[in-house]
Amino acid sequence: MPNQKIFIFDTTLRDGEQVPGCKLNTKEKIELALQLEELGVDIIEAGFPISSPGDFHSVEEISKIIKNASVCGLSRAVQKDIETAAQALKYAKRPRIHTGIGTSDLHIKAKFNSTREEIIERAVQAVKWAKNFVDDVEFYAEDAGRTDNEYLARVIEAVIKAGATVVNIPDTTGYCLPHQYGEKIAFLINNVKNIDRAVISCHCHNDLGLATANSISGIIGGARQIECTINGLGERAGNTSLEEVVMVIKQHAHLGFYTDIKTQKLNPVSRQVAETMRMMVQPNKAIVGSNAFSHSSGIHQDGFLKDSLTYEIINPEEVGADGSKIVLTARSGRSALAHRLHKIGYSFNRNDIDVIYEHFLQVADTKKEVMEDDLHKLAKAYQASIVTA
Repeated sequence: MPNQKIFIFDTTLRDGEQVPGCKLNTKEKIELALQLEELGVDIIEAGFPISSPGDFHSVEEISKIIKNASVCGLSRAVQKDIETAAQALKYAKRPRIHTGIGTSDLHIKAKFNSTREEIIERAVQAVKWAKNFVDDVEFYAEDAGRTDNEYLARVIEAVIKAGATVVNIPDTTGYCLPHQYGEKIAFLINNVKNIDRAVISCHCHNDLGLATANSISGIIGGARQIECTINGLGERAGNTSLEEVVMVIKQHAHLGFYTDIKTQKLNPVSRQVAETMRMMVQPNKAIVGSNAFSHSSGIHQDGFLKDSLTYEIINPEEVGADGSKIVLTARSGRSALAHRLHKIGYSFNRNDIDVIYEHFLQVADTKKEVMEDDLHKLAKAYQASIVTA
């Protein structure tokens, strides 16, 4: 039985909202926060309070209504940011301040015009400021994916000593390969002497399409929190997709991990987020895409109809999807045609299907998908031909 819990940190309302066109008002944020809590996420990053009065108000209002999950507010390593985040979180039952600073040499020199030693001092000071307001402080080492491991270990050791309870190791630009990211987490486990006093968190971006793979490598390496968003929303190419990491963990129980996510709610929450943020989900998106449980190839359809496990590793009901679909196209075979005709009330033997199939292909070659109305026409035409014969 899996015995290592992976904490799910949802940042749909913060990093996900940074997608152009996905701005949420307070009412929308509250509605989604309640759904995220019902889904079973452990931490809800509600926003970036210093960024605008509207975001401050949203974080404050979410803090009032969330009962079980931790509510988190983002800040830079700036005293005013941290004080504002603390003020926004004052009603939260489980408040967390998420503060940090860039640690890669590129960030240190180009962004901050600073030095490695100065960055450590600023990181430690930020954590100490945050600890004045809350017990639960998460520190992010921005661009950790491109940060020298030995220097990163020094930063992490210093912020844990200052009081950080969670240390976030972001692959901010989605640069790392899975083995590199996993090895980075393992390096911290083995080289930060006080690492047992904090939870390591994965925050991976999807610029190279590796966010989910990197996050899974991270927990295999020793991390125990994954930061993610519904539908993989987020800056540029997006963040780690919550539904993907949760189902990878569930399907690969041999890894020894589990989450508290109610997976049957994944599709309903996905649809609500897509509608509220006005950002459609691509049809071939894993777990929640409209084609995730659709079969159109004749070879796949035949195997699926004999045993669904041949081509589906997840039961659609397990993730709250509408069910498996046999989609009829010019690539479909006789078994799929027979199955769909039977579903709409027709009983034909194998010889009947052979005849109808030839007419079906003529229709299928002219359309992207053969619909139910087309099937009725094919069936009735065949029945009429038998009567007149």
